[in-house]
Amino acid sequence: MYTLPTRTVALLSATAITALAATGCGSSSDNDTTTSTSANAATTTASAAEVDKAFVSQMIPHHQMAVEMAGYAPARGQHPQIKTLGKAIIASQTTEITQMQAAAKRLGAKVTEMPSHSDGGMDHSMHGDTGMSSAAKTLGIPMDQMGMSMDMTSLAKADPFDRAFIDMMIPHHQGAILMARAELAKGKDPELRKIATAIIAAQTKEIGQMNSWRKQWYGAASPAGGVPTA
Repeated sequence: MYTLPTRTVALLSATAITALAATGCGSSSDNDTTTSTSANAATTTASAAEVDKAFVSQMIPHHQMAVEMAGYAPARGQHPQIKTLGKAIIASQTTEITQMQAAAKRLGAKVTEMPSHSDGGMDHSMHGDTGMSSAAKTLGIPMDQMGMSMDMTSLAKADPFDRAFIDMMIPHHQGAILMARAELAKGKDPELRKIATAIIAAQTKEIGQMNSWRKQWYGAASPAGGVPTA
């Protein structure tokens, strides 16, 4: 019987070992890919959940500001349109606050309450608040674009009130729209996404109305601009 040379046997053995090793590596690579995919999915889920929490924790006090600003309009508004808009903002955003408070509780989100002055008014210097800053970072929106710095004292005393109201409410609406867009882009909670969609629709319309009125009454649109482009 013919016997393979020793060198040939050694080469065949080495080839078999190499093939087995390659097969083993292929299996490990597949496992690594599966593990990596699962990890990425988990990261995406966690990120979306954090966006939901940031959105609701930020939007509740944001709406509370709008309700406070709108509260001056029925009594101080000089045009019936502003009086009507103020009442509409109070009604719609109070409802959304209640919905978001329930969502925050369900999600375990910590909501930053607006600090109050001794006279009952809200303190709106929120840029130094770490909770607000953290939420803004999660949403990917600079704090100075959130529309969270409102001087209620100047609004209460403003003359003409309607112009001041428009110039303060438009940047506030702009911040709400940016936050709502962030929720739709990166969040996942169906209820919050529904609220975000409603915010964009309502406040886009209101910005257009307010700029139209300002042109008609005061000769120019608000220096704050219009609906955010990005």
